[in-house]
Formats: sequence, C-alpha cells, structure tokens
Amino acid sequence: MRRLVYLASARRDFADVLEYITKESGSLAIGRGFVDLLRMQCRKLASLPGTLGRARPELRPDIRSFPFKGYVIFFRYAADTFEVVNVVEGHRDVVAYFQNDTM
Repeated sequence: MRRLVYLASARRDFADVLEYITKESGSLAIGRGFVDLLRMQCRKLASLPGTLGRARPELRPDIRSFPFKGYVIFFRYAADTFEVVNVVEGHRDVVAYFQNDTM
C-alpha cells in the first residue's frame, strides 16, 4: 500500500467542502460525513495497486483525476506515495483552477 499524503492545497479544499456542504445542508454532521466519504475514497485509491484515474496532462504532467460524488480528486504518484493534490467540485473550470493554484 502506498503512503497517503494530503498536500496543504487538498486540506484547504476539504475545509472548503466542509464549509459549503454544512452551509447548504444546514448540518455540520452532514458536512463532516461527506468530507469523511471523500477521505475514505482517497484511502481506497491509495491502497489499490497499479495506476488509477485519468491522466490530466492539460493540468500538469504528473496529475491524475478520479471522480467521486460530484467532486474530482486530483492526485499524483510519487515513488511509494499517493499525494492528494486537490479536491474540486466537478462543475468547476479545472484548467483555470490549476492555473491559479500554487499548490
């Protein structure tokens, strides 16, 4: 199993998702539950063998993506590490998002 690492950019994204889902649902428990599901999916992806997700060379040469419940998990493989780079709502303009993101 690869070691799972959340970059600071991904941790910020989780906080943003928590805030958004909590606000829209009116429930902190629902917000936390959704972020927990996202994190569980990241753990699952890190635990699986092989190269997963879709290559995203239009964003960065080493970035891959995997959709999950209306969001997209962006990650990369670095030796024995699975790095979660960003978690972005699926309707966002991800090309513009990555051009403005400093990781």
